[in-house]
Amino acid sequence: MGGAGTGSPHLDRRPSPARTPVVRSLAPGPLPDPLPPPGAAAELWLLREHHDADFSLLDPAERDRAARTRPGPARTAYAAAHTALRRLLGAYTGTPPASVRLTRDDCPLCGGPHGRPRLADRNGPHFSLSHAPGLTLLAFAATPVGVDVEAVPGPATVAAIARGLHPIERRELAALPVADRPAAFARAWARKEAYLKGLGTGLARPLHLDYVGTGPVAPPPPDPDWTLDDIPLRPTAPARTAALALLRGGDGRR
Repeated sequence: MGGAGTGSPHLDRRPSPARTPVVRSLAPGPLPDPLPPPGAAAELWLLREHHDADFSLLDPAERDRAARTRPGPARTAYAAAHTALRRLLGAYTGTPPASVRLTRDDCPLCGGPHGRPRLADRNGPHFSLSHAPGLTLLAFAATPVGVDVEAVPGPATVAAIARGLHPIERRELAALPVADRPAAFARAWARKEAYLKGLGTGLARPLHLDYVGTGPVAPPPPDPDWTLDDIPLRPTAPARTAALALLRGGDGRR
């Protein structure tokens, strides 16, 4: 698989409320080159596990991480996701995928070099990437963005992890029938991780600080400078839930 991309965009449009993001699926075939840069809304791409992985496009850090991942589907999925990321960034910026250089901002909490990932020359869109078994979701935007996709966990996982959530989220889960808690927990977790990725802290920021809700509609985000939306993946991925966080206005490049 060569050229600047791994797939052509097939828009997946379904009836949805205002601000519901549109997800594009990557199908075999070349990407338009260059792609129009993202505007006020984020561009979302869904990558299936059948896409090829081109290890030659990965930088040394990515190849090292792939090598430390157990051989098999997990390693291939990681490499395929980062292959797609580089090809999409190449298409957005008119850069050969092998020449795309990535770095990270400083962490807002500790100042370490593990904040939001970005293009090394800052000449292109902000982006975020998330894996769940069987698929990868990628987001590109003109402002800082975070995306997360989660598999709905089992009740035992919910019981073990939910105690770290915001107090109101814990009460919301406790009020639900046991059978309904996994889906509600997955919604909260996807929203929370998308928001924390957008901030650049990731899970280093305590989970109990930010209320993102467990209900079927995302509440206003903790910071009014951000938007927070659920991403509809059904019926293509019925056992997955996803969310998008996007900074309003400005470009967040500091």
